[in-house]
Amino acid sequence: MTVRRHDPDRRNRIIDACLDLIAEVGVAGVSHRKVAALADVPLGSMTYHFAGMDELLREAFGRFSRSVSDGFEQRMSEATDVASARAAVVEIVTRDVFGTQRDLVLTHELYTLAAREPAFRELTNAWMARSRAALERHFDPVTARMLDALIEGLTIHRALDTEAPAGAAITEAVHRITASPPTWSAERQMIGNPS
Repeated sequence: MTVRRHDPDRRNRIIDACLDLIAEVGVAGVSHRKVAALADVPLGSMTYHFAGMDELLREAFGRFSRSVSDGFEQRMSEATDVASARAAVVEIVTRDVFGTQRDLVLTHELYTLAAREPAFRELTNAWMARSRAALERHFDPVTARMLDALIEGLTIHRALDTEAPAGAAITEAVHRITASPPTWSAERQMIGNPS
């Protein structure tokens, strides 16, 4: 008689192992056998818990993107005014997003997968929507969209560029995007036209 080991956390371990493996070898290097070995579960557990590799990858990347979004939302929820919201955006760029090499690799693996496989764009779109919603606590929707793109671009530059932008340049970029546009009368005064 075979005794089944009670292992309620097995599915979570498989997802975590999948993420660890993606960070190490990329999506192309992931297999059921490798994930099972890393998670220390029988190979049959893979098909018991997941219909296939696509489902496992969606679950893994979904967990990862939600954890990044949770941190983003937490950072923005702590801001109490526009000035602290601007500071929060700078912190997101300089400290939170791609805080580790693992996060950098996982993010770019998800982007690559979503570029090739439209089904994975649901994950990236949900991630972007949550980011913009967090930004919209303090900024109008157009500004939030521009800030989201700025955050994306600056974090990639900071992670990959040998001459990454310094904190002061990031602060200036955030300020420029979030600065209130001058009113028409103020604009005319700035260019010297009488009202």
